[in-house]
Amino acid sequence: MPNNEATNTNQTIDRNSVILEMKDITKTFPGVVALSDVNFCLRTGTVHAICGENGAGKSTLIKVLSGVHPTGSYEGEIIVNSEPKVFNSVKDAEEVGIVCIHQELVLVPELTVAENMFLGHQPNHRGVIDRARLFQETQDLLVRLGINKEDAPPDILATDIIGDLSVGKQQLVEIAKALSKDCRILILDEPTSALTESEADVLLDIIRGLRERGISSIYISHKLDEVMEIADDVTIIRDGQYIGTKPKSDIKKSDIIAMMVGRELTNQFPEVDHERGKVRFEIKNYNVYRPGTDRKLIDNISFQARQGEVLGVSGLMGSGRTELFSSICGILPNRSEGEVYLDGELLNIKSPNDAIKNGIYYLTEDRNRYGLVLNMSVLENITLSSLKKVSKAGVLDRDKEVAYSNEYVDKINIKTASNDVKVSTLSGGNRQKVAIAKSLLTDPKVLILDEPTRGIDVGAKYEIYTIIHELVNEGVVVIVISSEMEEILGLSDRILVFSAGRLGGEIDISDASQVEIMKMATGFESDG
Repeated sequence: MPNNEATNTNQTIDRNSVILEMKDITKTFPGVVALSDVNFCLRTGTVHAICGENGAGKSTLIKVLSGVHPTGSYEGEIIVNSEPKVFNSVKDAEEVGIVCIHQELVLVPELTVAENMFLGHQPNHRGVIDRARLFQETQDLLVRLGINKEDAPPDILATDIIGDLSVGKQQLVEIAKALSKDCRILILDEPTSALTESEADVLLDIIRGLRERGISSIYISHKLDEVMEIADDVTIIRDGQYIGTKPKSDIKKSDIIAMMVGRELTNQFPEVDHERGKVRFEIKNYNVYRPGTDRKLIDNISFQARQGEVLGVSGLMGSGRTELFSSICGILPNRSEGEVYLDGELLNIKSPNDAIKNGIYYLTEDRNRYGLVLNMSVLENITLSSLKKVSKAGVLDRDKEVAYSNEYVDKINIKTASNDVKVSTLSGGNRQKVAIAKSLLTDPKVLILDEPTRGIDVGAKYEIYTIIHELVNEGVVVIVISSEMEEILGLSDRILVFSAGRLGGEIDISDASQVEIMKMATGFESDG
Protein backbone atom coordinates (compact mmCIF):
# COMPACT_ATOMS: atom_id res chain seq x y z
CA MET A 1 0.00 0.00 0.00
CA PRO A 2 1.75 3.20 -1.13
CA ASN A 3 3.13 5.24 1.74
CA ASN A 4 0.87 3.54 4.29
CA GLU A 5 3.36 0.75 4.99
CA ALA A 6 5.39 3.18 7.11
CA THR A 7 2.65 3.04 9.70
CA ASN A 8 2.65 -0.48 11.09
CA THR A 9 2.33 -2.53 14.19
CA ASN A 10 6.06 -2.21 14.94
CA GLN A 11 5.51 1.41 15.89
CA THR A 12 3.98 2.53 19.17
CA ILE A 13 0.66 4.21 18.47
CA ASP A 14 -0.34 6.95 20.89
CA ARG A 15 -4.10 6.48 20.79
CA ASN A 16 -4.61 9.37 23.19
CA SER A 17 -3.12 11.88 20.76
CA VAL A 18 -5.56 13.88 18.62
CA ILE A 19 -5.02 13.72 14.86
CA LEU A 20 -8.07 15.80 13.89
CA GLU A 21 -10.12 18.62 15.41
CA MET A 22 -13.17 20.32 13.94
CA LYS A 23 -13.98 23.47 15.92
CA ASP A 24 -17.29 25.35 15.98
CA ILE A 25 -18.38 24.16 12.52
CA THR A 26 -21.48 26.00 11.29
CA LYS A 27 -22.92 25.37 7.83
CA THR A 28 -26.10 26.86 6.41
CA PHE A 29 -28.10 26.31 3.25
CA PRO A 30 -30.96 28.52 2.04
CA GLY A 31 -33.56 28.29 4.78
CA VAL A 32 -31.74 25.55 6.72
CA VAL A 33 -29.03 25.51 9.40
CA ALA A 34 -27.40 22.14 8.73
CA LEU A 35 -24.70 22.44 11.41
CA SER A 36 -24.48 24.80 14.36
CA ASP A 37 -21.20 25.13 16.32
CA VAL A 38 -20.37 21.42 16.03
CA ASN A 39 -17.11 20.22 17.59
CA PHE A 40 -15.44 16.91 16.82
CA CYS A 41 -12.11 15.27 17.79
CA LEU A 42 -10.56 12.12 16.32
CA ARG A 43 -7.83 10.21 18.16
CA THR A 44 -4.92 8.60 16.30
CA GLY A 45 -5.40 4.95 15.39
CA THR A 46 -9.02 4.75 16.55
CA VAL A 47 -12.43 4.23 15.01
CA HIS A 48 -14.83 7.08 15.84
CA ALA A 49 -18.52 6.52 15.05
CA ILE A 50 -20.85 9.43 14.28
CA CYS A 51 -24.52 8.66 14.93
CA GLY A 52 -27.64 10.70 14.34
CA GLU A 53 -30.99 10.64 12.62
CA ASN A 54 -31.28 11.31 8.90
CA GLY A 55 -30.93 15.04 8.38
CA ALA A 56 -29.02 15.45 11.65
CA GLY A 57 -26.01 16.86 9.79
CA LYS A 58 -23.63 13.86 9.64
CA SER A 59 -23.12 13.92 5.89
CA THR A 60 -22.75 17.71 5.88
CA LEU A 61 -20.04 17.45 8.54
CA ILE A 62 -17.98 14.96 6.53
CA LYS A 63 -18.47 16.98 3.35
CA VAL A 64 -16.93 19.93 5.20
CA LEU A 65 -14.06 17.75 6.37
CA SER A 66 -13.43 16.14 2.97
CA GLY A 67 -13.40 19.39 0.99
CA VAL A 68 -16.75 18.94 -0.79
CA HIS A 69 -17.87 22.11 1.02
CA PRO A 70 -14.75 24.29 0.69
CA THR A 71 -13.27 26.59 3.31
CA GLY A 72 -15.21 29.85 3.23
CA SER A 73 -18.57 28.19 2.65
CA TYR A 74 -18.85 27.46 6.38
CA GLU A 75 -17.75 28.91 9.70
CA GLY A 76 -15.27 27.15 11.96
CA GLU A 77 -11.84 25.58 11.76
CA ILE A 78 -10.29 22.25 10.77
CA ILE A 79 -7.01 21.26 12.45
CA VAL A 80 -4.96 18.22 11.34
CA ASN A 81 -1.90 17.21 13.38
CA SER A 82 -2.13 20.53 15.28
CA GLU A 83 -2.06 22.59 12.05
CA PRO A 84 -5.06 24.61 10.76
CA LYS A 85 -6.02 23.52 7.24
CA VAL A 86 -7.73 25.16 4.28
CA PHE A 87 -9.54 22.78 1.93
CA ASN A 88 -10.77 24.28 -1.32
CA SER A 89 -11.39 20.89 -2.93
CA VAL A 90 -11.51 17.16 -2.27
CA LYS A 91 -7.96 16.95 -3.62
CA ASP A 92 -6.74 19.36 -0.92
CA ALA A 93 -8.17 17.08 1.78
CA GLU A 94 -6.67 13.98 0.17
CA GLU A 95 -3.25 15.62 0.05
CA VAL A 96 -3.18 15.69 3.87
CA GLY A 97 -4.42 12.08 4.06
CA ILE A 98 -8.20 12.53 4.45
CA VAL A 99 -10.11 10.19 2.14
CA CYS A 100 -13.91 9.86 2.15
CA ILE A 101 -16.04 7.00 0.86
CA HIS A 102 -19.52 8.42 0.39
CA GLN A 103 -22.72 6.40 0.68
CA GLU A 104 -23.29 6.77 -3.06
CA LEU A 105 -20.36 5.09 -4.81
CA VAL A 106 -18.17 7.05 -7.23
CA LEU A 107 -16.85 4.46 -9.68
CA VAL A 108 -16.69 4.30 -13.48
CA PRO A 109 -18.76 1.23 -14.47
CA GLU A 110 -17.00 0.74 -17.82
CA LEU A 111 -13.47 0.60 -16.36
CA THR A 112 -11.71 -2.31 -14.66
CA VAL A 113 -11.20 -2.67 -10.93
CA ALA A 114 -7.54 -1.69 -11.32
CA GLU A 115 -8.31 1.35 -13.47
CA ASN A 116 -10.87 2.57 -10.94
CA MET A 117 -8.62 2.01 -7.94
CA PHE A 118 -5.69 3.97 -9.35
CA LEU A 119 -7.64 6.51 -11.41
CA GLY A 120 -5.62 9.74 -11.46
CA HIS A 121 -2.48 8.19 -9.98
CA GLN A 122 -1.75 5.20 -12.20
CA PRO A 123 1.77 3.72 -12.11
CA ASN A 124 3.51 4.86 -15.28
CA HIS A 125 6.83 5.01 -17.06
CA ARG A 126 7.57 8.33 -18.76
CA GLY A 127 3.88 9.16 -18.96
CA VAL A 128 2.80 5.75 -20.29
CA ILE A 129 0.63 3.67 -17.93
CA ASP A 130 2.42 0.51 -16.81
CA ARG A 131 -0.55 -1.85 -17.06
CA ALA A 132 1.28 -4.93 -15.80
CA ARG A 133 2.31 -3.05 -12.66
CA LEU A 134 -1.18 -1.52 -12.38
CA PHE A 135 -2.86 -4.92 -12.30
CA GLN A 136 -0.22 -6.47 -10.03
CA GLU A 137 -0.42 -3.64 -7.45
CA THR A 138 -4.21 -3.96 -7.48
CA GLN A 139 -4.10 -7.70 -6.85
CA ASP A 140 -1.52 -7.21 -4.07
CA LEU A 141 -3.65 -4.54 -2.40
CA LEU A 142 -6.81 -6.68 -2.56
CA VAL A 143 -4.91 -9.49 -0.80
CA ARG A 144 -3.36 -7.17 1.83
CA LEU A 145 -6.79 -5.81 2.70
CA GLY A 146 -8.23 -9.29 3.06
CA ILE A 147 -10.74 -8.86 0.22
CA ASN A 148 -8.95 -11.69 -1.63
CA LYS A 149 -7.28 -14.59 0.17
CA GLU A 150 -3.74 -15.70 -0.64
CA ASP A 151 -4.58 -19.40 -0.56
CA ALA A 152 -7.87 -19.23 -2.49
CA PRO A 153 -9.12 -18.12 -5.91
CA PRO A 154 -9.54 -14.30 -5.92
CA ASP A 155 -13.02 -13.04 -5.17
CA ILE A 156 -12.37 -9.85 -7.17
CA LEU A 157 -9.98 -9.71 -10.12
CA ALA A 158 -8.02 -6.58 -11.07
CA THR A 159 -9.32 -7.08 -14.61
CA ASP A 160 -13.00 -7.33 -13.65
CA ILE A 161 -15.24 -4.63 -15.11
CA ILE A 162 -16.82 -2.64 -12.27
CA GLY A 163 -20.28 -2.68 -13.85
CA ASP A 164 -20.26 -6.49 -13.80
CA LEU A 165 -19.71 -6.67 -10.03
CA SER A 166 -22.38 -6.74 -7.33
CA VAL A 167 -23.00 -3.56 -5.37
CA GLY A 168 -21.34 -5.17 -2.36
CA LYS A 169 -18.15 -5.93 -4.28
CA GLN A 170 -18.17 -2.42 -5.74
CA GLN A 171 -18.24 -1.07 -2.17
CA LEU A 172 -15.13 -3.11 -1.29
CA VAL A 173 -13.39 -1.80 -4.42
CA GLU A 174 -14.26 1.76 -3.37
CA ILE A 175 -12.60 1.13 -0.01
CA ALA A 176 -9.53 -0.38 -1.65
CA LYS A 177 -9.41 2.63 -3.98
CA ALA A 178 -9.32 4.98 -1.00
CA LEU A 179 -6.52 3.01 0.60
CA SER A 180 -4.42 3.03 -2.57
CA LYS A 181 -3.77 6.67 -1.67
CA ASP A 182 -1.74 8.05 1.23
CA CYS A 183 -4.62 7.71 3.66
CA ARG A 184 -4.29 8.75 7.32
CA ILE A 185 -7.95 9.45 8.06
CA LEU A 186 -10.58 7.25 6.37
CA ILE A 187 -14.21 8.40 6.40
CA LEU A 188 -16.88 5.76 5.72
CA ASP A 189 -20.50 6.84 5.23
CA GLU A 190 -22.90 3.88 5.69
CA PRO A 191 -20.28 1.51 4.25
CA THR A 192 -22.18 -1.75 4.85
CA SER A 193 -25.65 -0.67 3.69
CA ALA A 194 -25.33 -2.70 0.46
CA LEU A 195 -23.05 -5.48 1.73
CA THR A 196 -23.88 -9.07 2.54
CA GLU A 197 -23.11 -10.25 6.05
CA SER A 198 -19.86 -11.91 4.92
CA GLU A 199 -18.79 -8.80 2.97
CA ALA A 200 -19.55 -6.63 6.01
CA ASP A 201 -17.37 -8.91 8.15
CA VAL A 202 -14.52 -8.46 5.64
CA LEU A 203 -14.95 -4.69 5.83
CA LEU A 204 -14.88 -4.63 9.63
CA ASP A 205 -11.73 -6.77 9.59
CA ILE A 206 -10.14 -4.28 7.16
CA ILE A 207 -10.94 -1.41 9.51
CA ARG A 208 -9.45 -3.31 12.46
CA GLY A 209 -6.30 -3.87 10.44
CA LEU A 210 -6.08 -0.17 9.59
CA ARG A 211 -6.49 0.70 13.26
CA GLU A 212 -3.53 -1.53 14.12
CA ARG A 213 -1.42 0.37 11.57
CA GLY A 214 -2.35 3.69 13.16
CA ILE A 215 -4.85 4.81 10.52
CA SER A 216 -7.88 6.58 12.02
CA SER A 217 -11.42 6.01 10.76
CA ILE A 218 -14.64 7.99 11.01
CA TYR A 219 -17.51 5.51 10.79
CA ILE A 220 -21.04 6.69 10.03
CA SER A 221 -23.71 4.01 10.35
CA HIS A 222 -27.29 3.47 11.47
CA LYS A 223 -26.42 -0.14 12.31
CA LEU A 224 -25.81 0.22 16.01
CA ASP A 225 -24.64 -3.37 16.40
CA GLU A 226 -21.77 -2.53 14.04
CA VAL A 227 -21.06 0.69 15.92
CA MET A 228 -20.82 -1.20 19.20
CA GLU A 229 -18.57 -3.81 17.58
CA ILE A 230 -16.07 -1.56 15.78
CA ALA A 231 -16.02 1.90 17.44
CA ASP A 232 -13.66 3.21 20.10
CA ASP A 233 -15.61 6.47 20.53
CA VAL A 234 -19.13 7.56 19.62
CA THR A 235 -20.33 11.10 18.82
CA ILE A 236 -24.03 11.91 18.51
CA ILE A 237 -25.42 14.78 16.45
CA ARG A 238 -29.08 15.86 16.50
CA ASP A 239 -30.70 18.53 14.33
CA GLY A 240 -27.30 19.97 13.42
CA GLN A 241 -26.26 20.24 17.07
CA TYR A 242 -23.44 18.43 18.86
CA ILE A 243 -25.04 16.30 21.59
CA GLY A 244 -22.05 14.48 23.07
CA THR A 245 -19.11 12.09 22.72
CA LYS A 246 -18.50 9.00 24.83
CA PRO A 247 -16.07 6.09 24.78
CA LYS A 248 -17.82 3.00 23.46
CA SER A 249 -17.13 1.31 26.79
CA ASP A 250 -19.29 3.91 28.57
CA ILE A 251 -22.35 3.84 26.33
CA LYS A 252 -25.12 1.38 25.41
CA LYS A 253 -27.27 1.13 22.30
CA SER A 254 -30.26 2.46 24.22
CA ASP A 255 -28.19 5.50 25.28
CA ILE A 256 -27.23 6.21 21.65
CA ILE A 257 -30.85 5.95 20.52
CA ALA A 258 -32.07 8.28 23.29
CA MET A 259 -29.38 10.85 22.42
CA MET A 260 -30.18 10.57 18.69
CA VAL A 261 -33.93 11.09 18.95
CA GLY A 262 -33.97 13.32 22.04
CA ARG A 263 -36.15 10.91 23.96
CA GLU A 264 -36.04 7.36 25.23
CA LEU A 265 -37.26 5.01 22.52
CA THR A 266 -38.28 1.95 24.50
CA ASN A 267 -39.77 0.10 21.54
CA GLN A 268 -38.22 0.14 18.08
CA PHE A 269 -41.46 -1.19 16.58
CA PRO A 270 -45.02 0.09 17.12
CA GLU A 271 -47.18 -2.26 19.16
CA VAL A 272 -50.09 -2.97 16.84
CA ASP A 273 -52.61 -5.80 16.68
CA HIS A 274 -53.80 -6.61 13.16
CA GLU A 275 -56.94 -8.51 12.34
CA ARG A 276 -56.22 -10.76 9.39
CA GLY A 277 -58.96 -11.14 6.83
CA LYS A 278 -59.51 -12.57 3.36
CA VAL A 279 -56.87 -13.38 0.76
CA ARG A 280 -56.42 -10.38 -1.54
CA PHE A 281 -53.15 -11.02 -3.39
CA GLU A 282 -52.04 -14.43 -4.66
CA ILE A 283 -49.15 -15.81 -6.70
CA LYS A 284 -49.42 -19.27 -8.28
CA ASN A 285 -46.65 -21.41 -9.76
CA TYR A 286 -44.41 -18.48 -10.63
CA ASN A 287 -41.13 -19.12 -12.47
CA VAL A 288 -38.44 -16.71 -13.65
CA TYR A 289 -35.74 -17.88 -16.06
CA ARG A 290 -32.13 -16.86 -16.40
CA PRO A 291 -31.53 -14.76 -19.54
CA GLY A 292 -31.23 -16.87 -22.69
CA THR A 293 -31.60 -20.21 -20.88
CA ASP A 294 -34.17 -22.63 -19.55
CA ARG A 295 -32.55 -22.55 -16.12
CA LYS A 296 -34.83 -21.21 -13.41
CA LEU A 297 -33.86 -18.21 -11.31
CA ILE A 298 -37.18 -18.49 -9.44
CA ASP A 299 -38.63 -21.99 -9.18
CA ASN A 300 -42.39 -22.54 -8.80
CA ILE A 301 -43.23 -19.97 -6.13
CA SER A 302 -46.78 -19.81 -4.76
CA PHE A 303 -48.08 -17.77 -1.82
CA GLN A 304 -51.00 -15.68 -0.55
CA ALA A 305 -51.17 -12.28 1.14
CA ARG A 306 -54.14 -11.42 3.32
CA GLN A 307 -55.86 -8.20 4.18
CA GLY A 308 -54.89 -6.92 7.62
CA GLU A 309 -51.36 -8.30 7.83
CA VAL A 310 -47.77 -7.31 7.13
CA LEU A 311 -46.28 -10.11 5.05
CA GLY A 312 -42.53 -10.21 5.64
CA VAL A 313 -40.15 -11.69 3.07
CA SER A 314 -36.81 -12.95 4.33
CA GLY A 315 -33.88 -14.89 2.89
CA LEU A 316 -30.18 -14.62 2.25
CA MET A 317 -28.75 -12.31 -0.41
CA GLY A 318 -29.22 -13.94 -3.82
CA SER A 319 -32.19 -16.02 -2.66
CA GLY A 320 -34.43 -14.51 -5.36
CA ARG A 321 -36.66 -12.22 -3.28
CA THR A 322 -36.09 -9.06 -5.30
CA GLU A 323 -36.08 -10.92 -8.62
CA LEU A 324 -39.49 -12.45 -7.94
CA PHE A 325 -41.28 -9.24 -6.99
CA SER A 326 -39.61 -7.11 -9.66
CA SER A 327 -40.69 -9.72 -12.22
CA ILE A 328 -44.25 -9.79 -10.90
CA CYS A 329 -44.40 -6.00 -11.31
CA GLY A 330 -43.05 -6.01 -14.88
CA ILE A 331 -39.64 -4.58 -14.02
CA LEU A 332 -37.33 -7.58 -14.50
CA PRO A 333 -36.99 -8.30 -18.26
CA ASN A 334 -36.34 -12.04 -17.78
CA ARG A 335 -38.79 -14.55 -19.25
CA SER A 336 -41.34 -15.59 -16.64
CA GLU A 337 -44.53 -17.61 -16.24
CA GLY A 338 -47.15 -17.99 -13.55
CA GLU A 339 -50.36 -16.40 -12.34
CA VAL A 340 -50.92 -13.18 -10.39
CA TYR A 341 -54.31 -12.57 -8.74
CA LEU A 342 -55.68 -9.50 -6.99
CA ASP A 343 -59.06 -9.85 -5.28
CA GLY A 344 -59.64 -13.04 -7.28
CA GLU A 345 -58.96 -11.43 -10.67
CA LEU A 346 -56.17 -12.82 -12.87
CA LEU A 347 -53.88 -9.95 -13.91
CA ASN A 348 -51.75 -9.54 -17.02
CA ILE A 349 -48.77 -7.37 -16.04
CA LYS A 350 -46.16 -6.60 -18.69
CA SER A 351 -44.72 -3.33 -17.37
CA PRO A 352 -44.45 -1.26 -14.17
CA ASN A 353 -47.21 0.96 -15.54
CA ASP A 354 -49.50 -2.08 -15.84
CA ALA A 355 -48.76 -2.95 -12.22
CA ILE A 356 -49.56 0.58 -11.00
CA LYS A 357 -52.79 0.67 -13.05
CA ASN A 358 -53.84 -2.58 -11.38
CA GLY A 359 -53.07 -1.18 -7.92
CA ILE A 360 -49.69 -2.85 -7.31
CA TYR A 361 -46.68 -0.67 -6.46
CA TYR A 362 -43.14 -1.99 -6.04
CA LEU A 363 -40.78 0.33 -4.15
CA THR A 364 -37.28 -0.64 -5.26
CA GLU A 365 -34.36 -1.23 -2.87
CA ASP A 366 -32.19 1.08 -5.05
CA ARG A 367 -34.04 4.35 -4.57
CA ASN A 368 -31.40 6.55 -6.19
CA ARG A 369 -31.14 4.63 -9.48
CA TYR A 370 -34.72 3.42 -9.95
CA GLY A 371 -36.97 4.98 -7.32
CA LEU A 372 -36.26 8.70 -7.74
CA VAL A 373 -35.11 11.27 -10.28
CA LEU A 374 -32.45 13.03 -8.23
CA ASN A 375 -32.22 16.23 -10.29
CA MET A 376 -35.98 16.79 -10.04
CA SER A 377 -37.69 18.47 -7.11
CA VAL A 378 -39.40 16.85 -4.13
CA LEU A 379 -42.76 17.92 -5.56
CA GLU A 380 -42.03 16.49 -9.01
CA ASN A 381 -40.86 13.16 -7.61
CA ILE A 382 -43.87 12.72 -5.33
CA THR A 383 -46.32 13.25 -8.20
CA LEU A 384 -44.32 11.49 -10.94
CA SER A 385 -46.23 8.19 -10.80
CA SER A 386 -49.63 9.92 -10.46
CA LEU A 387 -49.62 12.51 -13.24
CA LYS A 388 -53.26 11.84 -14.16
CA LYS A 389 -54.25 12.73 -10.61
CA VAL A 390 -52.53 16.13 -10.85
CA SER A 391 -53.46 17.09 -14.40
CA LYS A 392 -56.49 18.11 -16.40
CA ALA A 393 -56.83 17.41 -20.12
CA GLY A 394 -53.18 16.42 -20.20
CA VAL A 395 -51.96 19.67 -18.60
CA LEU A 396 -50.35 19.60 -15.15
CA ASP A 397 -52.28 21.46 -12.49
CA ARG A 398 -49.65 23.21 -10.35
CA ASP A 399 -52.09 23.84 -7.51
CA LYS A 400 -52.89 20.12 -7.26
CA GLU A 401 -49.19 19.20 -7.38
CA VAL A 402 -48.46 21.61 -4.55
CA ALA A 403 -51.44 20.41 -2.50
CA TYR A 404 -50.57 16.72 -2.81
CA SER A 405 -46.86 17.21 -2.21
CA ASN A 406 -47.56 19.36 0.88
CA GLU A 407 -49.94 16.71 2.19
CA TYR A 408 -47.38 13.90 1.94
CA VAL A 409 -44.43 15.96 3.12
CA ASP A 410 -46.42 16.65 6.29
CA LYS A 411 -47.86 13.13 6.56
CA ILE A 412 -44.49 11.37 6.33
CA ASN A 413 -42.48 14.14 8.01
CA ILE A 414 -40.05 14.74 5.14
CA LYS A 415 -37.38 17.20 6.24
CA THR A 416 -36.85 19.64 3.36
CA ALA A 417 -36.35 23.39 3.11
CA SER A 418 -38.97 23.47 0.36
CA ASN A 419 -40.84 21.12 -1.95
CA ASP A 420 -39.05 22.77 -4.86
CA VAL A 421 -35.52 21.71 -3.84
CA LYS A 422 -33.88 18.85 -5.72
CA VAL A 423 -34.16 15.43 -4.11
CA SER A 424 -30.38 15.08 -4.48
CA THR A 425 -29.96 17.67 -1.69
CA LEU A 426 -31.86 15.53 0.86
CA SER A 427 -30.40 13.01 3.27
CA GLY A 428 -30.75 9.31 2.48
CA GLY A 429 -33.62 8.83 4.89
CA ASN A 430 -35.59 11.76 3.53
CA ARG A 431 -35.04 10.55 -0.03
CA GLN A 432 -36.58 7.24 1.05
CA LYS A 433 -39.56 9.09 2.51
CA VAL A 434 -40.04 10.90 -0.82
CA ALA A 435 -40.02 7.52 -2.59
CA ILE A 436 -42.64 6.22 -0.15
CA ALA A 437 -44.77 9.34 -0.65
CA LYS A 438 -44.54 8.78 -4.42
CA SER A 439 -45.85 5.23 -3.97
CA LEU A 440 -48.70 6.23 -1.63
CA LEU A 441 -50.03 8.88 -4.01
CA THR A 442 -50.86 6.08 -6.50
CA ASP A 443 -53.40 4.70 -3.96
CA PRO A 444 -51.96 1.17 -4.05
CA LYS A 445 -53.98 -1.90 -3.15
CA VAL A 446 -50.74 -3.88 -2.81
CA LEU A 447 -47.58 -2.10 -1.67
CA ILE A 448 -44.31 -4.05 -1.97
CA LEU A 449 -41.48 -2.42 -0.03
CA ASP A 450 -37.99 -3.74 -0.82
CA GLU A 451 -35.52 -2.85 1.97
CA PRO A 452 -37.69 0.15 2.99
CA THR A 453 -35.45 1.31 5.85
CA ARG A 454 -31.96 0.60 4.48
CA GLY A 455 -29.64 3.39 5.58
CA ILE A 456 -32.28 5.03 7.76
CA ASP A 457 -31.94 5.94 11.44
CA VAL A 458 -34.04 4.41 14.21
CA GLY A 459 -36.32 7.43 14.59
CA ALA A 460 -37.16 7.55 10.89
CA LYS A 461 -37.58 3.77 10.86
CA TYR A 462 -40.21 4.03 13.59
CA GLU A 463 -42.08 6.64 11.52
CA ILE A 464 -42.02 4.38 8.46
CA TYR A 465 -43.17 1.37 10.50
CA THR A 466 -46.07 3.47 11.79
CA ILE A 467 -47.02 4.40 8.21
CA ILE A 468 -46.91 0.71 7.22
CA HIS A 469 -49.29 -0.25 10.05
CA GLU A 470 -51.65 2.61 9.16
CA LEU A 471 -51.78 1.37 5.57
CA VAL A 472 -52.54 -2.17 6.73
CA ASN A 473 -55.38 -0.85 8.89
CA GLU A 474 -56.71 1.01 5.85
CA GLY A 475 -56.88 -2.27 3.92
CA VAL A 476 -53.68 -2.07 1.87
CA VAL A 477 -51.80 -5.34 1.41
CA VAL A 478 -48.24 -4.59 2.55
CA ILE A 479 -45.33 -6.88 1.69
CA VAL A 480 -41.96 -6.01 3.24
CA ILE A 481 -38.73 -7.50 1.88
CA SER A 482 -35.88 -7.02 4.34
CA SER A 483 -32.38 -8.34 5.04
CA GLU A 484 -32.58 -7.14 8.65
CA MET A 485 -33.73 -10.03 10.82
CA GLU A 486 -34.74 -7.71 13.65
CA GLU A 487 -36.98 -5.76 11.26
CA ILE A 488 -38.61 -8.87 9.83
CA LEU A 489 -39.36 -10.22 13.32
CA GLY A 490 -40.51 -6.86 14.70
CA LEU A 491 -42.76 -5.82 11.82
CA SER A 492 -44.29 -8.93 10.25
CA ASP A 493 -47.45 -10.87 11.03
CA ARG A 494 -46.36 -13.73 8.78
CA ILE A 495 -43.02 -14.46 7.09
CA LEU A 496 -42.08 -16.07 3.77
CA VAL A 497 -38.50 -17.35 3.69
CA PHE A 498 -36.72 -17.66 0.34
CA SER A 499 -33.90 -20.13 -0.24
CA ALA A 500 -31.92 -20.37 -3.52
CA GLY A 501 -34.82 -19.30 -5.75
CA ARG A 502 -37.42 -21.40 -3.96
CA LEU A 503 -39.84 -20.82 -1.11
CA GLY A 504 -37.92 -22.34 1.79
CA GLY A 505 -40.79 -22.02 4.22
CA GLU A 506 -43.59 -19.95 5.71
CA ILE A 507 -43.97 -19.17 9.39
CA ASP A 508 -46.41 -17.24 11.56
CA ILE A 509 -44.82 -14.56 13.74
CA SER A 510 -45.99 -16.38 16.89
CA ASP A 511 -43.71 -19.29 15.96
CA ALA A 512 -40.91 -17.29 14.33
CA SER A 513 -37.36 -16.88 15.58
CA GLN A 514 -34.05 -15.99 14.03
CA VAL A 515 -32.95 -19.62 14.28
CA GLU A 516 -36.06 -20.96 12.52
CA ILE A 517 -35.81 -18.39 9.74
CA MET A 518 -32.13 -19.16 9.16
CA LYS A 519 -32.89 -22.89 9.00
CA MET A 520 -35.42 -22.23 6.25
CA ALA A 521 -33.12 -19.79 4.43
CA THR A 522 -30.20 -22.24 4.37
CA GLY A 523 -32.26 -25.36 3.63
CA PHE A 524 -31.28 -26.90 6.97
CA GLU A 525 -33.49 -29.80 8.04
CA SER A 526 -31.73 -31.62 10.87
CA ASP A 527 -28.27 -32.49 12.15
CA GLY A 528 -28.99 -36.06 11.14
